[in-house]
Amino acid sequence: MNDLGDLLKPEAVLSGPMASSKKKLFGVIADAAATAYGLDRGAVAARLADREKVGSTGFGGGIAIPHGKIDGLDRVVGVFARPETAIDFGAIDDMPVDLVFALLSPVQAGGDHLKALARVSRRLRDRAFTAKLRGAGSADALFVLLTGLETRDAA
Repeated sequence: MNDLGDLLKPEAVLSGPMASSKKKLFGVIADAAATAYGLDRGAVAARLADREKVGSTGFGGGIAIPHGKIDGLDRVVGVFARPETAIDFGAIDDMPVDLVFALLSPVQAGGDHLKALARVSRRLRDRAFTAKLRGAGSADALFVLLTGLETRDAA
């Protein structure tokens, strides 16, 4: 499966000037997760920040996949963010990050969490695909690229 449509809702795809730091970005992602999936904003932001303390989720090439396990989820979900200005993530290559796919999983989702993480990572390692994401003109266009759905209304 090349698309990530099973992980995203339209309101969980963000583009534009949203944050100037990793901490602020986690707050924006948490807000989107609260809106899209009914999750507790504080819990999401805290989980992402806690995971980041273990080691940076910035894996290079301007890409990060912050992730965490959250109470109240029944499946793995995501929030994609493309901030207008790249953010220092302490990535392995020391490059700032401009493509962020936050992955949120149920607390008991061991295998499903790892499979989703691997799938997102594979997709975001495709340089042609990430070039399209960087060139997309709107959150709607990003949603279409990420999910393979024709419009946001199709979700």
